[in-house]
Amino acid sequence: MEWVQLYDPLGQAWLSTAAAALPIVLLLVTLGVLEWPAHRAALTGLVSALAVSIAVYGMPVGAATATAAYGAAYGLFPIGWIILNAVFLYNLTVRTGQFQIVKDSVAHLSADRRIQALLIAFSFGAFIEGAAGFGTPVAISAALLMGLGFAPLYAAGLALIANTAPVAYGAIGTPIITLAAVTGIPAETLSAMAGRQLPFVSLLVPAWLVVTLSGWSGLAGVWPAVLVAGGSFAVVQFLWSNYIGPELVDIMGGLVSLVSLAIFCRRWKPHEAWRFSSDEPSDGTPHLAAVATRDTTSTPLAAHVPYTRAQMARAWMPWVFLSVFVTLWGLTVTKALLNGGFAGLATYRATGRPAAASLVLSPTFDMPGLHRRVYRDYPVEAQPVDRARVSDPAYKAARAEAARFTFNWLSATGTGIFFAALLSAIYLRLGVGEFSSVWFATWMRMRRALATIALMLALGFVTRYGGSDATLGLAFTHTGVLYPFFAALLGWLGVALTGSDTSSNVLFGSLQKITAQQLGLDPVLITTANSTGGVMGKMIDAQSIVVATASTAQQGQEGRILRFVFWHSIALACIMGIIVLLQAYVCPWMIPR
Repeated sequence: MEWVQLYDPLGQAWLSTAAAALPIVLLLVTLGVLEWPAHRAALTGLVSALAVSIAVYGMPVGAATATAAYGAAYGLFPIGWIILNAVFLYNLTVRTGQFQIVKDSVAHLSADRRIQALLIAFSFGAFIEGAAGFGTPVAISAALLMGLGFAPLYAAGLALIANTAPVAYGAIGTPIITLAAVTGIPAETLSAMAGRQLPFVSLLVPAWLVVTLSGWSGLAGVWPAVLVAGGSFAVVQFLWSNYIGPELVDIMGGLVSLVSLAIFCRRWKPHEAWRFSSDEPSDGTPHLAAVATRDTTSTPLAAHVPYTRAQMARAWMPWVFLSVFVTLWGLTVTKALLNGGFAGLATYRATGRPAAASLVLSPTFDMPGLHRRVYRDYPVEAQPVDRARVSDPAYKAARAEAARFTFNWLSATGTGIFFAALLSAIYLRLGVGEFSSVWFATWMRMRRALATIALMLALGFVTRYGGSDATLGLAFTHTGVLYPFFAALLGWLGVALTGSDTSSNVLFGSLQKITAQQLGLDPVLITTANSTGGVMGKMIDAQSIVVATASTAQQGQEGRILRFVFWHSIALACIMGIIVLLQAYVCPWMIPR
């Protein structure tokens, strides 16, 4: 049965908006206020989303249940597969004792916790975001920070806050490329526009991290390093996005930032090193507040690292393997090979486009009762649905929403991380039995987190296919002259709901362009704001919260992490909204023509 979405099912915009917001409000209240376990909060949100979609929006029951199953499957693969293997790699380095050397080598570079946060959460996280995306940088950075001795809450919170400015160019530029496909605006133009908005935030986020960790006085003591980390990334982000393209912005920017900060810290040290007073109180309760202590000792840091360069290089090799595999798995040519085999690679080389996926390497399944059954209508789409043709196969193929689950088991980023872990185990001479033991222990520890991710993604998919997300988005379009500000917040809402800047661009990209044209605003500016504003919602979406929780072993603390980052997310989204507003009315010369 075909179904066309409704965006004002109750006949009153405010009532329909309230009904659409109910599942999200329930999720936030149960998770952030009542502090329910994440799986219970997610299940409550999912049940309410199904009820609203079926009873209020009129979504067929079969399509609604298929949507929930589709979202749950996507939560487990590829998202859950990434997190499971990222934590597995980290656990391998802990079991072999190599992570202790990594910790000491980072401390050798700088014992200052502020600089460690900049190196791992911002610079290295930006590189991983550019190569993989989909929660990978949060999982890796949070695990690394906790391993370095950061309190779990701060490890998770800092990784989430840092994973903002790079997101629009994540996964080899996928969000910008997708936005171009949805809106018909060239990817190069959107890339240039984003490259004239995000560098301001890239300068701000490292300082924001430091202030979150150590306060304004902490920023005063380490501002040169903040400027090097953020400034080097921002310069590369602007130049690469404007003059080359969106694909490698984060990879190059993250590498330049990481190397620049590492070289700088070999020559410069803060006058006083900022450290935690302790990582765990004596009573064993979680340490949730960072307290600065001043280390004014003149003893050289090198004296505290009794390792040779060969030992430190050996300890860092698993993370080198991770970077190499994640980068390789993100390349289009690699995906063509891993999805389509040698035939797919040959087709890609001949045409520049990937061939059809192999039934063995990348089987695709149409979701029964959902695939090509749901239509998005005007004004979310540029043209109203022709209801007389909704059953026409050709019309369905062109207009109805696809719902295909692709089990690309070999080309998935999580598989690349698994191979990095496997190579690390061989390199570190870990036996098969111990390798299997670590993997099983990781699986047992992560199984509840994986179930929670499946429930969260099911909730997000139901709101998308049910149309309630569009109802919430349309509420922003009635803001008139202030719409450039709210265009960024609409992107923020899209990412908070879907967990992905790419998905938010698919969801609201066309709506942003239509609204801009109706209000006489520049479509390039407004559609790009959907992506650049959306990145600020990345730190509070359910998927990211659960990823951060799982990678720092804080199951049951999801509400606490959400409260930690929530206001940071809103504040940064408002800052991006102000940037877009100024570019619309004060600095229109910044918009590429």
